[in-house]
Amino acid sequence: MTTSPTGTPGLVSYTYRNEFQQDVGATLDLVQGLGITDLEFSSLFDHSAEDLRRLLDARGLQCSSYGVGFAELQSRTAEIIAEAKVLGADFVRVAWIPHEAPFGPADAENAIAIFNRIGASLHDHGLTFCYHNHGYEFAPHDGQTLFDLMVQSTDPETVGFELDILWAHFPGADPAQLLRTYSERFHLMHLKDLRRGVVGDLTGKTAQENDVALGDGQLDLPGILQAAARSSISHYYIEDESPSVAPQVPRSLAYLATLTP
Repeated sequence: MTTSPTGTPGLVSYTYRNEFQQDVGATLDLVQGLGITDLEFSSLFDHSAEDLRRLLDARGLQCSSYGVGFAELQSRTAEIIAEAKVLGADFVRVAWIPHEAPFGPADAENAIAIFNRIGASLHDHGLTFCYHNHGYEFAPHDGQTLFDLMVQSTDPETVGFELDILWAHFPGADPAQLLRTYSERFHLMHLKDLRRGVVGDLTGKTAQENDVALGDGQLDLPGILQAAARSSISHYYIEDESPSVAPQVPRSLAYLATLTP
């Protein structure tokens, strides 16, 4: 099952991280009540992969992507592969490369080598590795950016990318253009919007309150989604990091339902 760029997408568990930490089953009921059936988990919330899979199956939900830490992926590769398989995920995702700011060419080259190695291991087990951009990778480099270097220097057969549209827009990149340029490399997308008036930078950080409901912020979501529809993205997830998810997630879903593919 894949999700659509319009209508009902999936959801990143981080959106309801506080609720999941309190009661996984009740939070899955909440998600199901929103009409969402596809999730990307960035934590097991103190459950085993087997327990979480049972809770998902009981509700007809799926985990399509499993997010883990950069160091953890290297130190626990075999265990993460096993957990992802139990969860039923097709993708394993990393969303942050530890570094001392500013993120530089040496950081990118180190990540490229690790991604190629780990990506090959995951591919051998029927999984696809994806790296989720976080803003700092768009520093200029040789007439392009470090993100361009990372895409161009990783194996397209074993390394994919998850486009977080807020963290592409924030440092000044154009998410729609990225999708057109690398249409075959992006497999996953985080749907987010940035509060109007907020000026971005290369830190990869902004106040959580700057996440607003889709359609309320700066991003050209219709243009981005039109480009995404012509890319290799198979799963779209709402991620809202704000403390206002209760009203904002339903509004984001309602906004997406007004758009046409």
